[in-house]
Amino acid sequence: MRIMSYVGTIAALTLAAWTPALQAHHAFAAEFDANKPVHFGEATVYKVELINPHSWIHVDVKLADGTTERWAIEAGSPNILMRRGITRNTLKKGDKIVIDGYQAKDGSKRANGRDLKLPDGQQLFLGSSNGEGAPYEVPRPGVDVKK
Repeated sequence: MRIMSYVGTIAALTLAAWTPALQAHHAFAAEFDANKPVHFGEATVYKVELINPHSWIHVDVKLADGTTERWAIEAGSPNILMRRGITRNTLKKGDKIVIDGYQAKDGSKRANGRDLKLPDGQQLFLGSSNGEGAPYEVPRPGVDVKK
């Protein structure tokens, strides 16, 4: 009977340990709006966080009036990004990049990143590969979507 009690306790603790990670993971549609595309023609990298379940690229974006806004761009997991060519050394503070994505539903300065253009011109996909990333079919202004 003691063994069953220990097994039950271990199972409960294991489940409790996984709960925050499960709550942190979300589908694209739960937080971002496919009808609110964003395009940052030139964003300056402030900080990169390669963390699970989603990585974040923090950028400064200069507005038309000369002021600057700081945005947080969500990307795929570090493992997914590494398979696409993005490592700890790909983006450095101060790099000028181009980002397309979709703004958060709450209107905050957060977006789900879709495409990234590096300073050398290389283009990379930032989204998740498991169907929970930004949608393919929503066209962005001035960008042709090929299926």
